[in-house]
Amino acid sequence: MSEKSKELLLEENVVSGRAKKAGRRTIATKRKNLLEDLWAGELDNLNIWNRHDHDGFTTVPRTLTYVNRILDFLGGTGSPLSQTYLALWCRVFDEGFVEIRDKEGIAYEAGFSGQRAVTTWTGRMKKIRELGFITTKPGTSGEFQYVILLNPLSVIKNLYEGKEKDERYNALAGRMQEVGAKWE
Repeated sequence: MSEKSKELLLEENVVSGRAKKAGRRTIATKRKNLLEDLWAGELDNLNIWNRHDHDGFTTVPRTLTYVNRILDFLGGTGSPLSQTYLALWCRVFDEGFVEIRDKEGIAYEAGFSGQRAVTTWTGRMKKIRELGFITTKPGTSGEFQYVILLNPLSVIKNLYEGKEKDERYNALAGRMQEVGAKWE
């Protein structure tokens, strides 16, 4: 590729990035105006969650509810995986890494309690790993101390490769179009 082509490509990417940001600002302004119209004088008195103002947040895919539906289906009857997967997302940082030192705590977050909580959670984690949604490394706290969450959209695309697409897959694909998500 020539230097001129590289420069043009770089310029297009910069302009494209600016256009995206401008579009997001326009949408954000429209949402803000709608909120002000709908809640008028009440808005100042509401304690609204704002990730820019509050600590303790993470970034999750806008398609996560659809991913969770597929995970529950893949887990089979009586072994839903979505709560376990959601608990991981609630602990993840932007690099996709989770360190689990308290298995009882995350088992509780995933909805399990009692004597078999950690055992049940461990079984669900094994299934999520087997399906390819996570990769793990053991540590002093057990086989799931270090976890990386992989791109769930890419994993689902691979799992459905060569198979008939069902309503769960199609619903996910539709939501991806709405939010501008890509399979890779």
